[in-house]
Amino acid sequence: MADRSELTRLEAVLDAFADRLLPRVPTGVREFLAFGIKQAWACLFGALMLAAIIATSWFYPSDASVAQNDFLVIVAVLIQIGMLAARLETGCELIVIIVFHIVGTGMEIFKTAVGSWNYAPGGILHIGAVPLFTGFMYAAVGSYIARVHRLFDLRFSHYPPRWLTVIIAAAIYVNFFTHHFIVDVRLVLVLATVIVFFRCRMYFHIHRRTLTMPVLLAFVLVAFFIWVAENIGTAAGAWLYPSQDDGWHLVPLTKLVAWFLLMMISVVLVTFVHRPKLPDTYTC
Repeated sequence: MADRSELTRLEAVLDAFADRLLPRVPTGVREFLAFGIKQAWACLFGALMLAAIIATSWFYPSDASVAQNDFLVIVAVLIQIGMLAARLETGCELIVIIVFHIVGTGMEIFKTAVGSWNYAPGGILHIGAVPLFTGFMYAAVGSYIARVHRLFDLRFSHYPPRWLTVIIAAAIYVNFFTHHFIVDVRLVLVLATVIVFFRCRMYFHIHRRTLTMPVLLAFVLVAFFIWVAENIGTAAGAWLYPSQDDGWHLVPLTKLVAWFLLMMISVVLVTFVHRPKLPDTYTC
């Protein structure tokens, strides 16, 4: 069970329902189901955005009076309003989403200007060549991490000093821009992240059990699923890399390095809302 003091009203109702229902199934099945349900719930914002991107690529009429990119912006805003109105996310999570939106849009404006990737033209809700719905894709990552913190009551042992993680995260963000003009130090930043988080373990509460895993493994796993979502987004034509202009193909696995580094930035930003806590049973 999650810490109910941090759950939204609907989540508390669902958690109480799970307390009554899940004990009737075998322990292993119970924990597996609880894990899957919580993960799906944490992914809700991103899943709805991805579904909207796929649906518009398949069914949106080419002669519609509202451009497809603008329609996605409207959908993203309506999803956000709906989640707040239904109390599916907290005020703190909204702050995270706004920060991620700003950070992501800033990087998108630069990256499209230097030709790292491109979006289909059209619409009026854009900054430069960047449709405003793109910021919501970064916000979906922040929303997921913040919700996972809450739903799984995440705790950490050997979490590095926050000031050190902020320095590394800031260097990663700066390198996303500067590597186009000076030496690319992303591998050095990956090494720095590995060194700093090597001893750190994450404790996550599922239903009755609390499990643990290395934080670095969690970074890699989330980066992989972002890569999967990116392949879906490019296959749907929401954006394309230059190498995909002549025909779609899988995004290179080397992009996992960028998403791994994005995870570092994301985790650091979320720690300003959810400060890392020690597990109850852990002693220094």
